Amino acid sequence: MEFRHVPVMLDECIDGLDIKPDGIYVDCTLGGGGHSFHIASRLGKNGRLIAFDKDEEAISAAKTRLDSYNDKVVYIHDDFKNAAGRLDELGVGEIDGVLIDLGVSSYQLDNGERGFSYNADAPLDMRMDRGQYLSAYNVVNEYGEDRLADIIWRYGEDKLARKISRNIAEYRSKQEIKTTGQLASIIEESYPAKLRWKFGNPCKRTFQAIRIEVNGELKDLDKAVNELALRLKVGGRICIITFHSLEDRIIKRAFVELNKECVCPPHQPICTCNKRKEVEIITKKPTVATEGELRENSRSASAKLRIAERV
Repeated sequence: MEFRHVPVMLDECIDGLDIKPDGIYVDCTLGGGGHSFHIASRLGKNGRLIAFDKDEEAISAAKTRLDSYNDKVVYIHDDFKNAAGRLDELGVGEIDGVLIDLGVSSYQLDNGERGFSYNADAPLDMRMDRGQYLSAYNVVNEYGEDRLADIIWRYGEDKLARKISRNIAEYRSKQEIKTTGQLASIIEESYPAKLRWKFGNPCKRTFQAIRIEVNGELKDLDKAVNELALRLKVGGRICIITFHSLEDRIIKRAFVELNKECVCPPHQPICTCNKRKEVEIITKKPTVATEGELRENSRSASAKLRIAERV
């Protein structure tokens, strides 16, 4: 299957990065290379793009797509949360821009064998990095009922988390849950018939929660954003696209903290924290997809873009 992914809010991201031809840019989530292609195409002979992805298939596909610009690109098979250390290894100090697209690629969703989607019956997997041990199979079959309920509630915000977890535990006590189809059926049956399809597919929240757990998507996200923002040159931009409220709250909070000039208690007459304002928030409200993009790419519907500039 071809690695295909339509980059979300492409023009807004490229404009937001304010790309300098000789700058150093980091694409933290390479995916199909859609955003990276347009970043690299704007770089001059001294410009450089450092692209991260946990998925080796993504990197392989992106190398083909960016073939004309591969002399400007460094590909790194790693979680972008390790970016600070990897940039140190490359001898890269300050950078001019960072892009983080936190969405799952269309290829990962549409490729049944990857096990991300509830629309196709496939082995339970959901690993972005297929070299890691933990998969959706392990989470669904090996986690305790209480732990599973906590994950579904915390990462999926599903009010029926406890019931879904209990039904999973009952099912697996008789046989293993090996496929997305089995899991989807259990989730669907956990909902009262009159509510089952009221807000779209009832599996969406639980599948999201398990995917986040498998890939550690929210773990240390705020720390990584802070490290990358502080690595920017003055005037450098960081652009982050989120796709659900949990991610967006983390990014919003991280930007607010970086924007603060003082974190001393309000009643304290003299500042002793030595905190300085690190960024200016460019998007006071997050940018969302245009109606035109929504018609072309329905997966952009939940996307929010936040941009900050180093000061």
